[in-house]
Amino acid sequence: MAEKTIRVGIVGAGANTRSMHIPKLKAISGVKIVSVSNRSRESSERVAKEFDIPKVYEHWWELIAANDTDAIVIGTWPYMHHRLTLAALEANKHVLCEARMAMNVSEAQEMLDAAQAAPHLVAQIVPSPFTLGVDKTVKRLLGEGYLGDLLAIDIHAGGGAFLNPDAPMHWRQDMDMSGFNVMTMGIWYEALLRWVGEATRVTAMGKTYVKMRRDAQTNTLKPSRVPEHINIIAEMACGAQANITVSAVAGLSRPDGAYLFGSQGTLQFTGGKLYGGKHGDTALQEITIPVEEVSGWRVEEEFVNAIREKETISHTTFEDGVKYMMFTEAVTRSMMEGQAIALPV
Repeated sequence: MAEKTIRVGIVGAGANTRSMHIPKLKAISGVKIVSVSNRSRESSERVAKEFDIPKVYEHWWELIAANDTDAIVIGTWPYMHHRLTLAALEANKHVLCEARMAMNVSEAQEMLDAAQAAPHLVAQIVPSPFTLGVDKTVKRLLGEGYLGDLLAIDIHAGGGAFLNPDAPMHWRQDMDMSGFNVMTMGIWYEALLRWVGEATRVTAMGKTYVKMRRDAQTNTLKPSRVPEHINIIAEMACGAQANITVSAVAGLSRPDGAYLFGSQGTLQFTGGKLYGGKHGDTALQEITIPVEEVSGWRVEEEFVNAIREKETISHTTFEDGVKYMMFTEAVTRSMMEGQAIALPV
């Protein structure tokens, strides 16, 4: 017997939605994208034409309320995630929400509460993709004691590019659009959550160098309040201390990546590959990822399978989303208050 068709509506058709969510959902048997509502009627019609989507809605609330969908994909910037998620769940629709989860932890918690009040609906956050290919291997090695006692974690992200003071404001630099999310900080913290669990205390300093940037939509100057360089020291529940640097000003610095330092070994993740070395080795060597541990992007497949009750959401649950939003808020509070912030907030 053929499975019931899952009808999907798209609210916000940004780059990731167009390059990943829409094509991959369309490739799944029994899934039909039936509607789209983007920032303008014109852009909605362009997306509908490109992907052969039959229905364009002028307003997002009309799309969500319509009885022609079973699930909603939210591809907007973070400032709309809370409102759209609550509306979709209230309308009895499954939700796949783009990262970052929300503007702040209060919004994220309300999203989680609404999802938990409707357990028959699937609620998923698009996961951090950087480490998907090595996550299983890292967790296995940690469980086997490859590192001995985990002592310290070092993450460096966003390096390589020089500050561009003349570039127009990106939504990630606009606190009105991105909230407390800072560059790729939350994405890397989500990877840490998978590997070693959450932080218990955070101290952070950040700096914004270009105080005003041009808004490309209005051609006016707008305050830029999201840090362009940030240093975080975190105590982890596992006992390790983490040092996280995320920067948009570290020109020609080392590639993005993470180190896990233990009493008996070291793991390094960079360039999509995993490296390791044990006490007594002279250099790190690439670690081959076993075939059974090879993983990758399967967000849309997991979402559909969860709706069909074939699996449960692992990447990423609303519960984990709230955890990384707590970290995000703790970092912001630490920068503003000049003191360490305990987690959970």
